[in-house]
Amino acid sequence: MIKDPFRIRDHVPEFDDIVAEIVRRSAETRARIQTVADVAYGPDDAETVDLFFPPGKRDRLPVHMFIHGGYWRMFSKRDYSYVADTVTRAGAIAVIVDYALMPSVRMAAIADQVRRAKRWVLEHIAEHGGDPDRLTVSGHSAGAHLATMLFNDPNRSSNVKGALLLGGLYDLKPLQTSFLAGEIAITDDEVASFSPLTHRFDPAVEVEIAVAAAETPPFHRQADAFAKHLRKLGLHVSQTALAGANHMSSVRDLGVSGTEGSDRMTKLIGS
Repeated sequence: MIKDPFRIRDHVPEFDDIVAEIVRRSAETRARIQTVADVAYGPDDAETVDLFFPPGKRDRLPVHMFIHGGYWRMFSKRDYSYVADTVTRAGAIAVIVDYALMPSVRMAAIADQVRRAKRWVLEHIAEHGGDPDRLTVSGHSAGAHLATMLFNDPNRSSNVKGALLLGGLYDLKPLQTSFLAGEIAITDDEVASFSPLTHRFDPAVEVEIAVAAAETPPFHRQADAFAKHLRKLGLHVSQTALAGANHMSSVRDLGVSGTEGSDRMTKLIGS
């Protein structure tokens, strides 16, 4: 039986163990780091962000937004609080974003939500000691896809300095014949409107496209294709293959000091 290359559980035997670990790490992060939780950026219950702060005085600190994955249909911001360990260690305010999940909403609604979350940051993060002119973003898997929606208007500044896109999905067409067909049923219109490979982007954003070395082939192909696309548009792009990592360990490591993923995020924030 051929395994679906997009069904992560089939390719990561420790999937459940890693999910349990990141949930535990996230609870520990919320208990340890100063937090303002469930800040609304819109009227829907899902439209909230959690803010995490480094110790000391807060005065025009860099700001980093993280968008979680889960194929747009699972997980929440609370499962990814641990990413704030790396962000705050780098001296920045962490903004962990929540959004509504498919299939109860469609892709257009989620893209609009993350854009409004960024707008909230730009308009209000100074009230919390952050500098909206020092904003970087990252996302994993579907979150990397959504992170591209924060700088995909080439005609005006996105106010995003840099982006770390980890294990991302940039062409939605192959997902229509994956296991997701029965779960979220991505439409032809959604493929046409929300595949980053067909978008143009703010040329001022520096982008790092990272993929775990042990990802299945479609993730590597999409990373290569998207990097090539961005370079043609004039963006500065770097690519990274995370040695010894898979789809789930790579995102776990974003919050683990001394790992390549954590180091890449720290460098992005400080750039």
